[in-house]
Amino acid sequence: MTVATVERSLNLAMRTLQALDQSGAKVVILARAGQDLSKYGLRYSHFGFAYQQPDDRGGHVWRILHKLNQCGTAEADIYRQGLGEFFLDDLWQYEAAWVVPTPEAQSKLLALLRDESRAVRLHEKPYSMVSYVWGSKYQQSNQWATETMALALSEDLSTVSNPTRQQAQSWLLLKGFQPSVLNIGALTRLGARVTAANVAFDDHPNEKRYADRIETTTVDSVFAWMLRAGLATQPVVTLR
Repeated sequence: MTVATVERSLNLAMRTLQALDQSGAKVVILARAGQDLSKYGLRYSHFGFAYQQPDDRGGHVWRILHKLNQCGTAEADIYRQGLGEFFLDDLWQYEAAWVVPTPEAQSKLLALLRDESRAVRLHEKPYSMVSYVWGSKYQQSNQWATETMALALSEDLSTVSNPTRQQAQSWLLLKGFQPSVLNIGALTRLGARVTAANVAFDDHPNEKRYADRIETTTVDSVFAWMLRAGLATQPVVTLR
């Protein structure tokens, strides 16, 4: 990264910190525009949970819990980072966006995010950037976060000792979640699969894949769903 890139990223992190502190929220769904996805009609590429964590001085700090792919490999892990690290990613656009969950949803999310074992319960390492939204062979970053949101908010899953991704996906279906549908042709799919370890399409149903319909979890689809389902208290906030 250049000095200018680092400066712009940290400036965005500082302005985001100030805005989050002023929002009155304790948990938000925070997104960044790391890649140019405009050809698919998408604005943001990645989101995580931004939440308050007590510090040792009677105040708080903001932490981000999110899933990251390991440098183009076929595996990913869960990371807890600060705002500076979250935006230090050579962004496509230097802007942040978030939705504020309802107070009830924030309370449930905060309890899960501070419970380290439960927060990563639904994580699976096998990764594809375009994993099928209702599949379990791979798990991309936004998919993990959305399934984890289901784990936190579902009354039924709160009492399950070993919840599964399929149970979380069933709750999302029940709540009306709709994935983004990307139009990706056969030649593009083949080229991506051959050249990138972190892209796979074999988990998508044949009838959809051969029709060039790739259904996957995106920031834009999650934001729209949360507002539609009444899980967020205000429209998307964008900070440029």
